[in-house]
Amino acid sequence: MSKFFKILLKATAFVYSLFLIASCNKEQGVSVPNKELFKLVIPIGFPAINYPADNAYNYDRWLLGKKLFYDKALSRTSTVSCGSCHQTAFAMADNASLSKGVEGRIGTRNAPTLANLAYQPYFTSDGGVPTLEMQVLVPIQEHNEFDFNIIDIQNRLESNNEYQALSNKAYNRNFDYYVITRALANFERTLLSGNSKYDLAKRKEANLTASEARGFELFTSSRTNCSVCHSGLHFTNYFFENNGLYANYTDIGRKRLTNLDNDLAKFKVPTLRNIALTAPYMHDGSLATLKDVIAHYNTGGIPHQSKSNLIKPLQLSSEEMNDMIAFLETLTDLTFTQNEHLKNQ
Repeated sequence: MSKFFKILLKATAFVYSLFLIASCNKEQGVSVPNKELFKLVIPIGFPAINYPADNAYNYDRWLLGKKLFYDKALSRTSTVSCGSCHQTAFAMADNASLSKGVEGRIGTRNAPTLANLAYQPYFTSDGGVPTLEMQVLVPIQEHNEFDFNIIDIQNRLESNNEYQALSNKAYNRNFDYYVITRALANFERTLLSGNSKYDLAKRKEANLTASEARGFELFTSSRTNCSVCHSGLHFTNYFFENNGLYANYTDIGRKRLTNLDNDLAKFKVPTLRNIALTAPYMHDGSLATLKDVIAHYNTGGIPHQSKSNLIKPLQLSSEEMNDMIAFLETLTDLTFTQNEHLKNQ
């Protein structure tokens, strides 16, 4: 037998063994890649994740969290899961202005990307939830989303032998509300995105086109002030701002949390990573395209008592607007959206 065919046979045997491993996992009801095939990798240049003392990452917790993330039993009618509104194809966001919850109820705000949640200092557009473990309770209890209760979820799923086995393995305790919140947060902290063309160019592993480079210069210039709010590694300073979208808002924004007039219609500055995949835009999904977004900022927005003084007419030409869009598209990370480990399999 030639050396070539010996190598070919070995390669075929290896691939077949991986297939058998995956098949065994599916037969056991764990429809995710085998443990040895998944490794949490922090993107180059990203800091280490700061885990809660009781919820450090491990594979078993990730596995349980992923299963829960895609389980529609978490909603009252068993028709909606976390993954219904946070889809990998859209960088863990949705392509609807406002997502549908149980009984087709329409949500109140545009579903944000879940990319890099591990680094956020607080959660929701109001910023009123301090931890990811607490955040998972929001969609569960929200009338227009899951319309359910964490204890009811526990009662519904605690008789599931697979969940009990995974719970004891991951957290050394029976399946309960504590495990549900911890496991979901553990999985969501692994939704890391940091390998876009922009990142590659920053690492000297790729080159921006002339249009992309011009767009970057505009983005970071004092003329546009984009990078003041959309700053740092995740293209957000996590502050709360009003960008002059409306003269009158039906959603009072952060004021709903603080009851302060100064917070009227202010929302947390969103990340721009994978922004080309997370349309439509704004807190209510009212702007359909990146072109619409740039056009809005180009006008300087609508006067409002809370509008940031950084928002002003930009007087960008059509070519400059296209350059801005070209740069924003470099923030797309296909290794994130195409990561098979994160998909519902």
